[in-house]
Amino acid sequence: MIDSGVHVAHPHIAHLVTRGVHIGSDGAAGDDWRDRLGHGTAVAAAILEKAPAAEVLAVRVFDRQLTTTVDALAAGIDWAIRERADLINLSLGTDRPEHGPKLSSAVTAAVASGATIVAAGHDGVHAWLPGTLPGAVGVALDGALPRHEVSITAEGLVRAAGYPRPIPGVPVEQNLRGLSFAVANATGVLALLCERLRDALLH
Repeated sequence: MIDSGVHVAHPHIAHLVTRGVHIGSDGAAGDDWRDRLGHGTAVAAAILEKAPAAEVLAVRVFDRQLTTTVDALAAGIDWAIRERADLINLSLGTDRPEHGPKLSSAVTAAVASGATIVAAGHDGVHAWLPGTLPGAVGVALDGALPRHEVSITAEGLVRAAGYPRPIPGVPVEQNLRGLSFAVANATGVLALLCERLRDALLH
């Protein structure tokens, strides 16, 4: 999960996330992957809700705001590849075409390693990268879907609900929401499918 890190003591995480890395804007790696924004914690919680047996690795590329560099994203993907990730969640994206070549190389490397990048796709206005690049799984927002379901279009675009796990006492409309959480929900469902497929093959 490439995002703002994880707050491991949060009740929705319950210390299930035990490993991570911080990737600076220059692509350099560090040890501090604690979430200071809450976004990454909500993304990880949505994934673990659907696939509680999944090992989630936190790659922090955001610091005090939800902005980073393409070098950090590419380095984060490379770190996830080296850690043998099956799915690489990017609940984010850029619509700047000049970043296409570097992100395309990162997607190609992920595919070659056997990893699948799940990221924001086309939202009707923006063609987000890397989610719209060949080899990545692009996700679109669908407010009509339940949070535990996804649908797949004829073009291969995954659609999912854009709400994270509910917070007791907080109305749905006051919680975080948007395409980034549709990506998280899709990743959680895909992780669960991977678990079930692996179990079926082992038995």
